[in-house]
Amino acid sequence: MFSKTCEYGLRAVLFIAQETAHGHKVSMSKVSDEINSPQAFTAKILQQLKRNNIITSVKGPYGGFTITEDKMETKLSEIVSVLDGDTIYKGCGLGLKQCDANSPCPLHYKFVDIRENLKNMLENTSITSLLNDMNLEGFILKR
Repeated sequence: MFSKTCEYGLRAVLFIAQETAHGHKVSMSKVSDEINSPQAFTAKILQQLKRNNIITSVKGPYGGFTITEDKMETKLSEIVSVLDGDTIYKGCGLGLKQCDANSPCPLHYKFVDIRENLKNMLENTSITSLLNDMNLEGFILKR
């Protein structure tokens, strides 16, 4: 459902949040390695997240990426919006260009509920809440 950019972006934010919670800054290459994403692609995603004030970075030998305490309350919907826009809420389940209530695809009406549930989850889930869940369970961010 998410683009590769969004998948990697969400994983990167969660990894950075996890490291920030332990008092660490992380390099772009460490993020790339931990989420199993190509470095150049990771760099572009992190740049976009930084530009939109979801993550911060410090340059230099002791630098790296972190998330400020107030940004830990960012909802996943904001991250998805930065990386993918709102197409996830409007796109066709089969990827068709012309699909709406007037000319629906075979999945259209079933997919409406799925999109609503996804939107609700993204709008009601913060980085902190997922970070808390990650600390309780053995979640992975790498394929």
